[in-house]
Amino acid sequence: MEKNEITLFCVNDGKNHKIGNGQDLKVLSDKYCPTVTDKKTGQKFDVLAALVDNKLKELSFKPANLHRVEFIGYNHPDGRRSYVRSLCFVLQNAVRELYPDKVLVIDHSLPSGLYCEIIEKGKSDDGRNKPYFVTDDEIDRIREKMKEIVAKDLPFTKVKMFSEEAEDLFLANNQPQKAELQKSLGTFSCSVYYLDGNADTFHGPLIPSTGYLKVFDISGMGDGFCLQSPMMTDFNKVMPMKRQGKISAALKEYSDWCSIINIESVGTLNKAVKDGKAVSIINLAESLHERNYARIADRIYAERGTKRIVMIAGPSSSGKTSSSLRIALQCKVLGLKPKVIELDNYFVDREHTPKDEDGNYDFESLYAMDLEFLNKQLNELLEGKEVEIPRFDFKTGNRIFEGNKLRLEDKDILIMEGIHALNPEMTSAVDNSRIFRVYVSALTSLNIDENNNMSTSDNRLLRRMVRDNRVRGITPEETIMRWNSVRRGESRNIFPFQENADVLFNSALIFELPMLKYYAEPLLRRIAPNSPAYSEAVRLLKFLDYIVALQPGEISAIPPTSIMREFIGGQTLTRD
Repeated sequence: MEKNEITLFCVNDGKNHKIGNGQDLKVLSDKYCPTVTDKKTGQKFDVLAALVDNKLKELSFKPANLHRVEFIGYNHPDGRRSYVRSLCFVLQNAVRELYPDKVLVIDHSLPSGLYCEIIEKGKSDDGRNKPYFVTDDEIDRIREKMKEIVAKDLPFTKVKMFSEEAEDLFLANNQPQKAELQKSLGTFSCSVYYLDGNADTFHGPLIPSTGYLKVFDISGMGDGFCLQSPMMTDFNKVMPMKRQGKISAALKEYSDWCSIINIESVGTLNKAVKDGKAVSIINLAESLHERNYARIADRIYAERGTKRIVMIAGPSSSGKTSSSLRIALQCKVLGLKPKVIELDNYFVDREHTPKDEDGNYDFESLYAMDLEFLNKQLNELLEGKEVEIPRFDFKTGNRIFEGNKLRLEDKDILIMEGIHALNPEMTSAVDNSRIFRVYVSALTSLNIDENNNMSTSDNRLLRRMVRDNRVRGITPEETIMRWNSVRRGESRNIFPFQENADVLFNSALIFELPMLKYYAEPLLRRIAPNSPAYSEAVRLLKFLDYIVALQPGEISAIPPTSIMREFIGGQTLTRD
C-alpha cells in the first residue's frame, strides 16, 4: 500500500477499498456504495452517514488509519436521526429568515414528528415562554422557504470553535439554553455546524447537504406546528398526522412547570446541580408526582359509584407498577379499598401462546391472554360474585389456582396493570362505563437546548438498562439489542390506544437524568467496540456527557416510594 493511501473495509460490499490520504468517506461512498438497500423491503436509500468502527461519523470524516466502515441510510436508526437533525437545521434557517426577531423552539417528539413553537423573546410575568401563534398561511410560507433551502443543495459544514466564542455566538442568536449548556460542560472547545452562514449545534452528525432532504412536511398543531419526517416503512411519505390531545397537553403542562421553576434545559439543570440544589429539585419533583397521583385518586373516588375497575397501561419502563401502587395508596387515603391484580395472571397456558413471524412465543400479543376468562371474571366481580384469582407460573408456563378468592365490596376497587390495559378489545365483553383507564409514560419535556430535544425512548431505555442489570442480571448489551423489538411491540400494542385513557400520568422526573447517569454510564462503558450494541452505547454515552451526575448522598434523598426506586432499588411500596 502506498503511503498516500488508506485501506478501508466496506461492510456493505464486503471488500477492501483504498482512498487517498486526506480524502473523506463521501469519496468512497460515491464510488463504491452510493446507495444502501434495506434487507427486508429491498428499498434503496441514499447514504447519509457511516459507522466507522461502530462509531457514527459524517461522510465528511477523513480516516487516517485502517477502519471498518458501514454506510447507512434512512432505514438505519442513526441514519434517520442524522436526517431529522439536518431537517431541523433547515427549519431553523427558514424561521430565522422569516422571523428574525423571534426564536424557534423544537419542544418534544410526538408519533407524527417533532412539535415546534416560535416564541417571542423574553418571558411572561409568570415565567412561561410567550408563544407566537403561527397561522396556516405562515406555515405555508415556512414550508416553501424550507423547500427553497433544500433545492439549493447547500452543504452542512462542521467547524471547531473555542467554547467562549461559541457561548457568545449562541447568546447573539438568542439561544441562552445552548449557551448555558456549553458553559456547564467546562470544555475548551466544541463543534459548531454552519448552513448558509448560520451557525448552530446538533448533538450528532448531519448529512452532507440540504439536497438529501427531499421528503418532509409541517402541519399546524396547537400554538405551533409539527415537523414531519419520512415514514420508516415508506420513505416517500411523511409520518401521518395523529392528534395526540392528551399527550400534547401533558407535555405542555410539564414544559410550563419547568419554565416556572427555571429549569428548561440540560444546561440549567446542570447549573442547579452544581449549585447544590439537587435535593431541593428531588423534593420538588416528587411533590409534583404526589400531587398528580392524588388528582387521579380524586377522579377515581368521584366516579366510584360507576367505575369499579382501574386499568393502567404504558410502555416499557414507564413506571406502571409503581404508579399502580401509588394510585392505590392515594385511594386508601380517600377511604377506598383497592385490590391490585397483575394482568399477567391471565396468560393462556404456554402451549396455546401465539408465535411471532420468527416462530418464537409472542408474549406481548393480546391473544397471549385468555380474554374470554378475563372478561368472565371481571363481569362476575362487577355483579358482586366471588371469583378465584389465578396465578400464572412462568416456570411451568401454566395458570394455577391457589384459593385466592376475591369479591368486590362497597368500597373496593380493582386495579389492574398491563400493556394491553387500554386496548378496548381486551375487555370487549365488559361495560366500558365501568372502567377507568390510566396511561403512564415518561414524557420527558426537558430538552438539551432550544432545538435539540431529548428522546423519551432514550429515557426509558436507560431506566430499563439499570433495572435489568440490577434485578435480572441482564447485561446492558442485551438490553440494547432487545430494545428495537420492545419498541416495535409498543408501536403495535400500546401507542395506538394511549388516547383511550381517561387520564394521563407523566412519570418523568426532572432529576432522573443526573441520577441515571450515575448508574448507566459505567454499564455502557462495559460494551466492547466490536459489539453490535457499541454504536448505540457510544451515542448514549455522548448524550450522558452533557449531564452532571448526582452523587450517592444526593441520590439517597430520593424517597422510597419514588418511581425511580423501581429502577435503582430501595422501594418500599407493597401490594398490601
